[in-house]
Amino acid sequence: MANMQTTMNYHNTITIDLGKRGGKPCIRGLRISVSDVLGYLASGMSADEIIEDFPELDKEDIQACLRFAADRH
Repeated sequence: MANMQTTMNYHNTITIDLGKRGGKPCIRGLRISVSDVLGYLASGMSADEIIEDFPELDKEDIQACLRFAADRH
């Protein structure tokens, strides 16, 4: 059987609006930027802790930020 890999398309999750957060990539048009989420993760927060602080986010949003950042390098 062929290796089937499921990938998440972050293009519908990560938005860029020049009028919000200075055009930084944000999550679903919210004022929460990808760099905010990555910074929280880098500081040691878990995805669950981030979602607890920002209940408008979900785990798919966190994964979208990671995929977005990975595609930039």
